[in-house]
Amino acid sequence: MLDADFFHRWMTATAASVDREAQRLTDLDSAIGDADHGSNLQRGFSAVRATLEQEAPDTPGGVLTLAGRQLISTVGGASGPLYGTLLRRTGKALADASEVSEEQLAEALRAGVDGVMKLGGAAPGDKTMVDALVPAVEALGEGFAAARAAADRGAEATTPLQARKGRASYLGERSIGHQDPGATSSALLIAALAETAGTTGATGATESGRTVGTGRTSGASGTAEGAEG
Repeated sequence: MLDADFFHRWMTATAASVDREAQRLTDLDSAIGDADHGSNLQRGFSAVRATLEQEAPDTPGGVLTLAGRQLISTVGGASGPLYGTLLRRTGKALADASEVSEEQLAEALRAGVDGVMKLGGAAPGDKTMVDALVPAVEALGEGFAAARAAADRGAEATTPLQARKGRASYLGERSIGHQDPGATSSALLIAALAETAGTTGATGATESGRTVGTGRTSGASGTAEGAEG
């Protein structure tokens, strides 16, 4: 079972991963975006980490709801509302349970991803964060390692796509050939989840030494809707 401490450590691990990968995310976003995806998420998850150090919700849902609220209030562009919606909807689905199973987390994350898709109007194949999140949620029933691998593959698979949402969509065919930064940062979130599970011995956990994230090609849009990351 997964308790509030597990979710706190997941958010802390995500913040550390974004710190490490912020420049790469910004580089990905610079090709046809605003070149701010990495810096925006770094600011947001740093604020999440600081807030969770000061406040300690005692339920998994409380941790994610607080993190999502902090992202919405801190991150500019589309990333704040989208990532905030993902975490808040997931937290709301977990309700007030003091511990949740991996199956319950998978269902809650599905609700979170549905919220992102509704807010941004994006679907799989649109070259957004949804392309990493949907396969990750679908694979989570097979374990955290499977979800991580699916998110990585989903992010990498955005490279040959033409963007249909976000700032990259304004460039039409010129968006082809660039990995989407929003899908890449979403893969970091799922990788941090898998690594957190690995440190606690949760079923399906991955080896903790693997490099976080996805491929190293240069990037495109950044999120799941018609605004830049």
